[in-house]
Amino acid sequence: MTANNRIVSGMRPTGPLHLGHYFGVLDNWVELHKDHQCFFFVADWHALTTEYADPTRIKGFVPGLVQDWVAAGLDPARCVMFQQSEVKEHAELSLLLSMITPVSWLERNPTYKDVRDQLDEAKDLSTFGFLGYPVLMASDILIYRPKWVPVGQDQLPHLELTREIARRANHLWGDFFPEPEAKLTRAPKLPGLDGRKMSKSYGNAISLGEDLDGVRAKIKPMLTCTKRVRLKDPGEPDECNLYPYHLLFTPQEKCLEIAKACREASIGCGECKKIMGDNLTAFLEPFQERRKAFDANPDLAWDILRDGNDRARAAARQVIGELREKLNFNF
Repeated sequence: MTANNRIVSGMRPTGPLHLGHYFGVLDNWVELHKDHQCFFFVADWHALTTEYADPTRIKGFVPGLVQDWVAAGLDPARCVMFQQSEVKEHAELSLLLSMITPVSWLERNPTYKDVRDQLDEAKDLSTFGFLGYPVLMASDILIYRPKWVPVGQDQLPHLELTREIARRANHLWGDFFPEPEAKLTRAPKLPGLDGRKMSKSYGNAISLGEDLDGVRAKIKPMLTCTKRVRLKDPGEPDECNLYPYHLLFTPQEKCLEIAKACREASIGCGECKKIMGDNLTAFLEPFQERRKAFDANPDLAWDILRDGNDRARAAARQVIGELREKLNFNF
């Protein structure tokens, strides 16, 4: 079995990372990789589940993902950053696990139903790959036999399905996979500009590398508290789409002032947006400066991945080799 502090997690390369990715995932990764053995992967095969009609764009997003990770604070020397499709053992384990995973388990997956309902009009998601992606996800995790998987509360059903697949494999094939535990992460409420979940697919996100003038322009028409129809109408910060941004980017004392002024209608939404915009751009500036280091060496991201691919491949091959022996498939 693996060391008991191993962690596995990944992201899909489907476009620039946004604030939701940073606070929901990246910020937590940076803390975890300081004292855990971490495997972080670019989930390019997973990107195909929704981007299969135009897969040529995926390759262009791969290095940018790594650049964002490093700019956010991940140190390639302290964790393994790798590319999913370059470690073929993921696919082999996915095939093996697909043989034992009931279809009913996949159909009841809440994320499958939610994403299908949200994007079905724009994309045909009635594919085997989209239905079966939790099996590939389980393989991505179990191939490294980790102790923990960092997830938000809303992702627990995902991880429970991985645990069920591991449990079934152990029942049929003998004890082999540890059931990975959830390492719950604090996922701050950060809605999109229109009040829905922040998502590239919805076009309501602020990217980490976005032009700062463009960020300010996006904030101006941003949805705020619907109670404030007129300037003199008092608002409720807890019901405002903008206030969660203040909680992340504005000093606490100032947040309390803004909340009080909003309830008393002594501050307008325009002024409130300007304050938040100033603080948000101050947050983004150092991140964007660190990312510029890659401009002088555009191949650096690929170099990081090549090194990580070798390290991940070595770990995955060991597990697959042991599993082949267990299944008497070591021809």
